[in-house]
Amino acid sequence: MKKFALFVFNGDPMCFIHVLLNALDMKAKGHEARIILEGASVKLIPELVKPENPLNGLWKKNSEAGLIEGVCKACSGKLGTLETAKEQGLKLLDDMSGHPSIATYRDQGYEIITF
Repeated sequence: MKKFALFVFNGDPMCFIHVLLNALDMKAKGHEARIILEGASVKLIPELVKPENPLNGLWKKNSEAGLIEGVCKACSGKLGTLETAKEQGLKLLDDMSGHPSIATYRDQGYEIITF
């Protein structure tokens, strides 16, 4: 089994759909996958829970599968989605000056993939 940390910086929904699909695919193939929302991707948080959003179903599947590791605390604070992240029960990641540390995941044996 391989371990993958999917760091998503891009806030484009067309990019994010591939993150969601790949995480589910990795899990289905017996790998461990963790999605970390960073940078502009945190702006998607309020939209992902809306039933009319095309990504809502995939977001729910990933959440239910435990694939959403968390959200950058600094970026969600700066971009106005911190409270929404908290309301959704998303883990706030801040071990590197308010941001999630790629090195921490690397030290835990994760292969890092950035989007």
